[in-house]
Amino acid sequence: MSDLDRAIEQLRACRLIPESQVRELCYKARELLIEEGNVVSVDAPVTICGDIHGQFHDLMELFRVGGDVPDTNYLFMGDFVDRGFYSLESFLLLLCLKVRYPDRITLIRGNHESRQITTVYGFYDECIRKYGSANVWRYCCEVFDYLALGAIVLGASSELEPTSSTVNDTAQSNLAIADSELETEVLDSRGHVTMSTYRPRQRSSSDASTDSRNISPPRDISAAPGQVAAPSRSGAPGTGASSDGNGSAVTSRTGAVLCVHGGLSPLIDSVDKIRLIDRKQEVPHEGAMCDLLWSDPDEIEGWGLSPRGAGFLFGGDIVKQFNHLNGLSLVARAHQLVMEGYKEMFDGGIVTVWSAPNYCYRCGNVAAILELGEDASGGGTVARSNGEFGRSNGISGDNRVVSPGRRYRVFEAAAQDTRGMPAKKPVADYFL
Repeated sequence: MSDLDRAIEQLRACRLIPESQVRELCYKARELLIEEGNVVSVDAPVTICGDIHGQFHDLMELFRVGGDVPDTNYLFMGDFVDRGFYSLESFLLLLCLKVRYPDRITLIRGNHESRQITTVYGFYDECIRKYGSANVWRYCCEVFDYLALGAIVLGASSELEPTSSTVNDTAQSNLAIADSELETEVLDSRGHVTMSTYRPRQRSSSDASTDSRNISPPRDISAAPGQVAAPSRSGAPGTGASSDGNGSAVTSRTGAVLCVHGGLSPLIDSVDKIRLIDRKQEVPHEGAMCDLLWSDPDEIEGWGLSPRGAGFLFGGDIVKQFNHLNGLSLVARAHQLVMEGYKEMFDGGIVTVWSAPNYCYRCGNVAAILELGEDASGGGTVARSNGEFGRSNGISGDNRVVSPGRRYRVFEAAAQDTRGMPAKKPVADYFL
């Protein structure tokens, strides 16, 4: 067994590793993360997770519900630390898994992965308490600066696949799955599925509305009066490429899924612009990087001021426009407590996933993870081609972007008897 495997075993038992090992781990993690772009490409199947916030035992529950690493491919959307009692154990375990299985786990940055926020909401104090100095906090903050700002999931299936947890009447359940785009599984404390609900995929006329030839590009509310909005894009998902390629028959495809911690930015109209940000810095108080980590969707039109004091509020028209321009079928984000574990908005154009059950050990909410299956037919992505939006529409064929099949696994907080008291470093003798 390697030192890394021993460290993983120790952290899984909620026991900290020595400071020297943390320093070496963070150095290896930075070497790995610096090779990743601002937007990491992730192939389906993948399980997408929201905020963890140092709730270590609930992270263990998440792995029990969703499957362990490396058996399951995970994408965590930030906010690993602060508020919970075990931010160190949670983040260091995820970091160990990232270094050990770099292709099986993706970590992107949340607004709490910053020096200023962690000094206020608990992570800094936890490092001082458990290690006796701020050294480990500094090592972790240096890793924060290298975390990606987002991820693009490619190759997701538009259909739901039956799972081993399908309950009771298999024939009836499989029939429901075959005609559905969304499934919600509610699990009990033993990991058994207690309830499954399905949302059927809309057909016929609604399908026509997703045909990119029939979509009028949404108005560009960020353009100044008199300016012409940027041309619509429908190339390779998430690239913002100007490429429709309707000159030849193209089958409907599953659009890409963009994962960010917070939301969208008025300074970002394409995924390519996210790739141009200099991310290796402390989270700024304003600008595109700040917005991606702080913004929230809201039932408004256009952009609005955020009550958080950072980022913006954005409405359904913004989401529709952004998804259309970038060939996306869904934006997945975290950042906001959702009592039901997940919340889809704007006709399923954006979803909030929250993965910290009973948040702050008192909110009483459930948590969720989002599973996207793999498109075995090879139709989940399309190659980049040349051309402009709506070109050669007189020729038969279409280029529909359909939403991926989504399975939400909803789970409760880990049982109380599995939790210990938060570990505290003994007080130094000279304080006695």
